[in-house]
Amino acid sequence: MMDYTEIESVCTYCGVGCDIVAQVDGNRIERIYAEKDGYVSQGKLCVKGKYGFDFVHAGDRLKAPRISRRFLEKNPHIEARVRSALKKLDETWFETDLETAVEAAAMKLTEIRKEYGDESFCAIGGARTSCESAYLFQKFCRDSMNSPHVDNCARVCHSPSLKGMRATIGEGAATNPYNDIYESEFILIIGSNTTEAHPIVANRIIDAARLHDNVAVIDVREIKMMKYAKHRAIIPHEANLLVLNMMARVIIEEELYNRKFVETRTRGFDAFREAIMNDPYADPLFFRSIPGYEHLATKIPVIAREYALKKSMIFWGLGVTEHIDGSYAVMAITHLALLTGNIGKTGAGLMPLRGQNNVQGACDMGCLPYYAPDYQQPEKVGLMTPQLVDAMLEGKIKALLNMGEDIAHIHPNQNKIDRALGELDFIMVQELFMTEIAKRADIVVGVKSAYEKEGVYVNAMRRLHLSQPLVESDLPDDWEVIKMLDNAMGGDYDYKSSEDVWNEVREVAHRRFSGASYLRLRRHRKRGLQWPVYIEDTPVLHLLDFRTEDGLGRYVYHQYEPRGMVEELVESGEVKEGFYLTTGRTLPQYNNAAQSGRSGKLNGRYEEDILLACEGDRDRFPQTEYVVLRSRYGKSAPLRVKFSEKIEPDTLFVTFHHARSRINSLFGDESDELILTAAFKSVKVEVLPA
Repeated sequence: MMDYTEIESVCTYCGVGCDIVAQVDGNRIERIYAEKDGYVSQGKLCVKGKYGFDFVHAGDRLKAPRISRRFLEKNPHIEARVRSALKKLDETWFETDLETAVEAAAMKLTEIRKEYGDESFCAIGGARTSCESAYLFQKFCRDSMNSPHVDNCARVCHSPSLKGMRATIGEGAATNPYNDIYESEFILIIGSNTTEAHPIVANRIIDAARLHDNVAVIDVREIKMMKYAKHRAIIPHEANLLVLNMMARVIIEEELYNRKFVETRTRGFDAFREAIMNDPYADPLFFRSIPGYEHLATKIPVIAREYALKKSMIFWGLGVTEHIDGSYAVMAITHLALLTGNIGKTGAGLMPLRGQNNVQGACDMGCLPYYAPDYQQPEKVGLMTPQLVDAMLEGKIKALLNMGEDIAHIHPNQNKIDRALGELDFIMVQELFMTEIAKRADIVVGVKSAYEKEGVYVNAMRRLHLSQPLVESDLPDDWEVIKMLDNAMGGDYDYKSSEDVWNEVREVAHRRFSGASYLRLRRHRKRGLQWPVYIEDTPVLHLLDFRTEDGLGRYVYHQYEPRGMVEELVESGEVKEGFYLTTGRTLPQYNNAAQSGRSGKLNGRYEEDILLACEGDRDRFPQTEYVVLRSRYGKSAPLRVKFSEKIEPDTLFVTFHHARSRINSLFGDESDELILTAAFKSVKVEVLPA
């Protein structure tokens, strides 16, 4: 039997942030599991947590920095400076040492700033690494480069949750710990395929459903969680805000709201009530005019009543946020909590299910153009990623520093992004592998993964977990590359360890992290601490006041506007041409598959993106195994079709994990009107033979 070393850390995949234990032998991870008393994991891991560690030892890890031949040909003076340290890798790349790569990057960035100004630089990334690296990433952009243009992957996922929750309750994070699921009397899930995307949270919900039959699920297709649900509501595409406003109307009209809570802890109720009672689309009877969905006229009020009369929680995911009214839909979710008093106590609250293991932390660290660390006002507000893409095309943005964010794969309108990247003078990427954006880079630096370094990660319930290295690596951490880049450009960063960086975070972002020292985080490694952390941590937010200026919750009503599928069905009774496509994840794969795709046990389960279609629509498809989807923005690669009874008529579903599928070429610039998160959950497509 092998003599393993067992090391505790945190899972590197989704925002659930499970505690893990690795069995390590000879500096190789042999097994990962969760201990029975794991606070987040509860002793269970999903398949990615169990088997998705092969990427650490993958043969194609980026070991040495790379400089592209194209970049050197365009910059002969830089090539002359670094020539002696170059080693030819192939026809595209030279390998070099870290110091040389940083020197070349610093030379080019200095030239670009001098010629085009400070704000010709932007930085995109941060959620696939630690808080320390995310913090230094935005600090380098704002302070070292004097540019406000920093953003992260929340732009394509939960930025609307941050916007909607801050507008109504002053804080854009989950209000309760996961274990409050067991204290809740009713659970509403909307726009979250929880068993696939957040399975360890789903385990808790399923346990509760089996005991209490207290779950309602709202989605555009039948998902696995509906098997355990008391109430199942399959709704038309882009109808989240419609449904949520209807629920609020039922609660007000039937006087199911918590009068005392509304009077003492919210403001603006009378104006909100007047707006919603005079909104024709807030009446559940509107569904009687939507063919195929008439039954929702009675189903939605049933769900609303049970939510209002019980101690309830709401969970949501990208099925809510990735729409043009995503921020308003999140506001409508918080309205339900404010009306009923289902917030600020154990077992009742709001749970946006974050997608990446540190996307909450990246936002907390200030990797957003309109928030400095701790959600403070920055000196200058920068551009959001879609605006940066436009600025690249306009020649205003000339340089990009990209850290762990595959903008050339997971963002929308890939044809446009491809053109925009081609307009840049310089791209530097910090990554584990040659992802799509790394292939487009001028300089690529391989860095440590989460399993090779120490650092703080913040999960979807605000829990801080201090990771520790499972294996040793001589690669740099992200923050170390940024420190070197700052120093090479004349800066004075003098951090000796990630703890040095974190101690600065505790001062700068003291409202959330002042009491969260490495000492305490090491001592509470298994449980973690939930921010804000002072003397003790804070499992439940908003116990006495909301985080608004006056401590009161606000109503920000927005009327639903018919569009897309709803508009078509109301006007003509059918979807006349094409299909409405929605996208999502599957359990074995993760995001751009850079990590999960390198595990045989995971990739073998899902090697290609598969298109799911309604069995009843089979005769509308070409008689071929593979088809191509085409929207007005672009075409996908050939996709294998699978027909299913779980997909509604006129609806298609596909995952986006494999870049070769080119799924995100189908989406254009349609986005949340407040915060520019792409409308990934609905696009009209036609089906063509491959």
